[in-house]
Amino acid sequence: MQGERSVTTEVIMPKLGLTMKEGTIVDWLKNEGERVEKGESIVEIETEKISKFVEAEASGVLLKILAPKGTTVPVTKVIAIIGEPGEETPSKEVSFQQTEALKSAGETPETIEAVEKPPATWTAEEKTRISPLAKKLAEEYKVDPTKIKGTGPRGRIVKEDIIKAVETATPSAPQPATSQKIEVSEIIPLTGTRKTIADRLSQSYHSAVHTTVMTEVDMTVTASFRQRLLSETKEKTGAPVTYTSIIAKAVATALKRHPIVNSTLEDYAIKVLKEINLGVAVDTEAGLIVPVIRNADKKTLTEIASLLGELADKARKRLLSIDEISFGTFTISNLGTFGVHTFVPIINPPQAAILGVGMLEEKPVVIKGRVEIRSRMNLSLVFDHRIVDGAEAARFLQTLKSILENPSVLIA
Repeated sequence: MQGERSVTTEVIMPKLGLTMKEGTIVDWLKNEGERVEKGESIVEIETEKISKFVEAEASGVLLKILAPKGTTVPVTKVIAIIGEPGEETPSKEVSFQQTEALKSAGETPETIEAVEKPPATWTAEEKTRISPLAKKLAEEYKVDPTKIKGTGPRGRIVKEDIIKAVETATPSAPQPATSQKIEVSEIIPLTGTRKTIADRLSQSYHSAVHTTVMTEVDMTVTASFRQRLLSETKEKTGAPVTYTSIIAKAVATALKRHPIVNSTLEDYAIKVLKEINLGVAVDTEAGLIVPVIRNADKKTLTEIASLLGELADKARKRLLSIDEISFGTFTISNLGTFGVHTFVPIINPPQAAILGVGMLEEKPVVIKGRVEIRSRMNLSLVFDHRIVDGAEAARFLQTLKSILENPSVLIA
């Protein structure tokens, strides 16, 4: 009796959050023809917010990779096929970007299907083997890839080939005899997380009416307060109470007293948010990531300290989930550890405000006619003036300053 025909398993671009529309293939961990086991990580993808490893849903052989490294793929699209040796695989590779462009233009499913099928004859450009990154650079610098000899595997055009072509291109206008050419050491395309950060900050800068108020806080009492809590908290949670965790708890308390700062603007209406979800910026190799502490006003200082340590560690290991970086209502950015005294951060849209935290430093201060050395710290509140008035922003900062100078209220 003939055995049942085995069925291939499709690997799809997962939808990791409600707002996720596409993901980029960072790297394939398996090559075509290699054996994979169910639950084994086979590909790393990058969304606009995080990187994630996708696991195989079945054991077998990676028969076909449909989306090569560097490709940006809409969610639910098939990116690879798993099966057994000898099984048939799709004969075409989908042009994901072209398909999505047609969808956006309102084309019919029939038209899209026709475009996805490979043409009977190929143009010179279509025959050119070029990596997705090299293609993107070629488009950006208006380089014709059909006139470039690739140095990659099997003559494939890679990033370095495009960079070389850009550097050796004849300038359009004569250069002064005395001028020296500035060599490019590296071209870093804005993709994935970096592109998202650039897009969002540009959106914020050009839409929100950024206004800043600043104050200096005396952190002398807070420094002693933190020192007393250090050993006790670390024994309970394994995570020390940091200045950032104290500031986060103080911010959550201040936001509860000044709810308009915890708002957003939508459809010409200010929406005051019930949840106080604090985003705390973390510097990673992949760029700035802002994990979120949900309902921070309802958490104790110890809980916030523990969560911050856990989220920062996951951020640096690129293990954060979509939920852990979503739904923030206010952001804290602390550059004090880099020796920065004062700075003006850009609001994280659609939030109404962001707090910039500077370094702690010892300063001579006049108190009751006497000069004392005190620990001081600068705070910058950047707010959207369409939502928050200057006086209310100042009152919020005044409340925050009062809490930080009397930190015992944080554990009352």
